[in-house]
Amino acid sequence: METAPVQARRMRRKPKQLRSQSRVEDILAAAMELVGEKGIAALTMREIANSAGIALASIYQYFPNRSAVIATLYQEVSRQTREHVAAQVAQVSSVEHILEAAYAAVDMFYERMRANPAIPDLMVAIQGDKTLLDMDIEETKLQAEIFTEGTRRFVAEEDRADFDRAARILFHLAGATVRLSLRMEPEAGDRVVEDYKALIHARLNSFIRKCPEQDALPHIAETTAAEVPSSNG
Repeated sequence: METAPVQARRMRRKPKQLRSQSRVEDILAAAMELVGEKGIAALTMREIANSAGIALASIYQYFPNRSAVIATLYQEVSRQTREHVAAQVAQVSSVEHILEAAYAAVDMFYERMRANPAIPDLMVAIQGDKTLLDMDIEETKLQAEIFTEGTRRFVAEEDRADFDRAARILFHLAGATVRLSLRMEPEAGDRVVEDYKALIHARLNSFIRKCPEQDALPHIAETTAAEVPSSNG
């Protein structure tokens, strides 16, 4: 059974008719645009209504409060992230692709956050709300599970629990790393992301070295941090 704080951050009802679905999409689009233009502090129910050209009462038909809007925006961003992680993992057909998939997931997240200023502000709001923060922790766990479920078959069975835990930590740290990088000049931020990818390399490579496939790929484990592909392509 959900607690009251969790229920307060859910939509009142999910739209079933196309007209209602369109209205909710308009509300969320207006909210995201507001965050991008004015910051998370400007996101009020009245401002959303004004921006969307919808009566305030109509907003409350679907969202009980501002936190519910933020949670729904976050869920949509997270859904897109999960889809990208799943797409990268689907391409992993050998041990040598594990690191490539991890790097690609980080690059995608960094590029999306840098291209859409609303997303970093949204993530800051998530960190400042305990219930939303719990959602974020569960979301990064889910993303890590998508990654490990598609790659753990290439890891020695006795190391899989450690691999799962390492992936969960790395996925959780990715958000903090990207938020830090976005507070810097672009070139410095790029270097922070590359440093983080070097940490990914060091941790995941410890499992790759023990991988049963490693005998067939004697050189993959010798990749150095300097050879980590750049996020600038």
